[in-house]
Amino acid sequence: MTLTTKPRATVQDLYNVPESGKAELVAGELVLLRPTGAFPGRASGEIYVSLRLHEKQIGGGHALPDNVGFLVQLPRRESFSPDAAWYVGDVSGMKFLPNAPLFAVEVRSENDYGAKAARALAAKIADYFAAGTLVVWDVDLRSEAVVTKHTARDSNPPLVFRRDEIADAEPAVSGWRLAVNDLFV
Repeated sequence: MTLTTKPRATVQDLYNVPESGKAELVAGELVLLRPTGAFPGRASGEIYVSLRLHEKQIGGGHALPDNVGFLVQLPRRESFSPDAAWYVGDVSGMKFLPNAPLFAVEVRSENDYGAKAARALAAKIADYFAAGTLVVWDVDLRSEAVVTKHTARDSNPPLVFRRDEIADAEPAVSGWRLAVNDLFV
């Protein structure tokens, strides 16, 4: 019996993902991420635009849109590509960012439902926290609980923001707020 092993994917493989592709390095494998639909794409765009305005007005970090790569060194994960993010550190150059964002947004697409997807998201949130992220938003446009705010420092249940409420990303993005209704524009 001959055993063959698949070579471990590297950051260079991540740089070589086909044009307009989105991927992450998880457990030594290049995990291609599906394109998103109109509503999730617009929601993540709305979050990015709001964060970018905050960056211009207040400063303290950098707003980043979908498909930006963040490199990390965890036992089972080497990168993230959130749907929107807030990063504190140098953003010069063309390479992926060398650390996790302080705030990461994961907007659910139509295929991000069910038990398997829930387990994958929970593992990803745990990885974000292990890499130094302070706040992760799970944005679910199909739910009454539109924004679920997970925080690294808090052992309490996550905060939930619904329509007609104002969500925040404290302590990761000081002073920034977003009306949940704006996610449905």
